[in-house]
Amino acid sequence: MIDRRLIQNFDWLLLLLTFAVVAVGLVTLYSALFSGGEVHGSILTRQIYWLGLGAVVMVLTFSLDYQWLERFAYPAYVIGLVLLLAVLIFGKTVSGSRRWLDLGPFLAQPSELMKPLLVIVLARFFAGQEKRGSYKLRELALPALMVLGPVALIVMEPDLGTAALLLGIAASIILFVGVRPSSLLILAGFSVSALPLFWYLMKGYQRQRILTLLDPSRDPLGAGYHIIQAKIAVGSGQFWGKGFLKGTQGQLRFIPEHHTDFIFTVLAEEWGFVGAMLLLALFLCLLLRGLNVARRSRDQFGALLAFGITATLFWHVAVNIAMVLGMLPVVGIPLPLVSYGGSSAVVTMASVGILLNVAMRKFVFQK
Repeated sequence: MIDRRLIQNFDWLLLLLTFAVVAVGLVTLYSALFSGGEVHGSILTRQIYWLGLGAVVMVLTFSLDYQWLERFAYPAYVIGLVLLLAVLIFGKTVSGSRRWLDLGPFLAQPSELMKPLLVIVLARFFAGQEKRGSYKLRELALPALMVLGPVALIVMEPDLGTAALLLGIAASIILFVGVRPSSLLILAGFSVSALPLFWYLMKGYQRQRILTLLDPSRDPLGAGYHIIQAKIAVGSGQFWGKGFLKGTQGQLRFIPEHHTDFIFTVLAEEWGFVGAMLLLALFLCLLLRGLNVARRSRDQFGALLAFGITATLFWHVAVNIAMVLGMLPVVGIPLPLVSYGGSSAVVTMASVGILLNVAMRKFVFQK
């Protein structure tokens, strides 16, 4: 029989917030695909299929006790590395980047899967340590290697945006478990001193993106086009927006990738400041709910797992919107459950399932 406490502790608010974001995403995607009185229905249909698959995976991820994730953390991590290697060898190249595996009826992006796998393996590592907090630099050598392995493989695709996101997720988890202030200062100094090397190793178009961030007008029809058009779309929405299906920047296709990475511009133009703040409020509530799950977790592994998943969602939202507003370079980071993308949708829904899993089972060690 199903333990009644599982149902009593099910986080219905977290589930409701997730599907509220999904609903906003589908409405916005419909508008992004609408042009000339017609909508590109095949893309919308595919997204609905992916979200449906994601819902099934979400149910699977919260059905079994999350302790099985702890047991299989390392093998799953190795599988993730193998998939990233397979991308470099057999992957499909699109727009100069090799990020996808061609699985016949669909393309899969292993770098999306690596995000929750990295959270799981780091949670497993730190939960297995007797020490709690104040880690020295040398004690972080092994988790650093766990992070740098997939980061290096993803950089080779090349996909600097996802690689940077993995570093942000790992840094969040490490700060959560606790690091000595002296170690943080050393890491900060090393990072700053390594910036010239990173600049040297960057490809030409990657440097151009950073220079364009500082001055988009230096190449308004080339590298700066995305940022300039995105700012125009967001600003033209003003307070109330132009109305559903009435956004000129999106409808007239001035914004490239407006149904994927730049979908926030479509929402901001049509629904204005009010609509944008509503979506951000939904994300904020979702993140706060995730932090609450971490706070009330029954054990260290569950707390780290919930916090890492929440950090992943945070960095996705923060980087995507900062990119759209011209505060960060243009990188391929989707807006969770809003941007079109199968791998992203399924992995995000599975991640929410993990949060629900941890929330449901907080009672086990309680009296």
